Amino acid sequence: MSAKATTRRRQLGGTLRKLRSRKGLTLEEAGLCVGVSKATVSRYETREGPVKWLVVEALCRAYGVSEAERNALVNLAKDAKRQGWWSSIADSIPESMNLLLTLEDEAAREDHFACVYVPGLLQTRAYSTALQRANEVPLAAAEIERLVDIRMKRQGILNRAEPPHLWAVLDESVIRRVVGSPAIMKEQLERLLEANESPHVTLQILPFSKGAHCAALGSFVIIGGVEPSLDVVYVDYHTGSLFLEKDEELKRYRLAFDYLRAQALDMEASSAAIQRVRKEL
Repeated sequence: MSAKATTRRRQLGGTLRKLRSRKGLTLEEAGLCVGVSKATVSRYETREGPVKWLVVEALCRAYGVSEAERNALVNLAKDAKRQGWWSSIADSIPESMNLLLTLEDEAAREDHFACVYVPGLLQTRAYSTALQRANEVPLAAAEIERLVDIRMKRQGILNRAEPPHLWAVLDESVIRRVVGSPAIMKEQLERLLEANESPHVTLQILPFSKGAHCAALGSFVIIGGVEPSLDVVYVDYHTGSLFLEKDEELKRYRLAFDYLRAQALDMEASSAAIQRVRKEL
């Protein structure tokens, strides 16, 4: 299989390596615990190639993970070959986007901090199109439509029978920056107001009056699995993306998000702030 078709496999491999390291076992010691070779354990951690879920389960037991974590990883192993709705376009999108779509497809929750633009999962089509048109490298109309279509399809995870919980903290600049036109922005703000009425969405505005804060350097997303061990931080920057999964990295971003939502307005006050900005347009 191509690298683009194995993002679940890559996530599984990275998690197994992290769990073994946390337990303090070498590859050889881990193999001895479950009756497989050092090479087999290494192959399972390389994020490529086939896996047997029984071996994954045995490794989880050797690493002392919880039953819930074990079940999550076993299910990930069973689904390692499963492709998502985007598989037909996987060859035409960056690997980072392929991984993001896979992580979102498995997510139980997503915590967003946005300091520039509305998060993709909450964007309207017109707002998203205006962002693509603002790219410093001009894109053809067909390419813009393709990218916007992908973003709109991503939003389908919020319409599932059991959608992930989306918690978004938006810097006030996000709702005040007019993207596209006042009409487009008014529609986008209305979309945010509707989202904040959903039981699966928590939306807060971080007002300018709070001054400097712990995430002034940029936006980020904590994509949460069914277990904390599967969490990944996604950071999108101008020339690429980062996926952070080390314990110390996760701890820092979780703490930052906790501070941000504590500083932000509550949901009712946030909706009132959005309504005020909308009226000003």
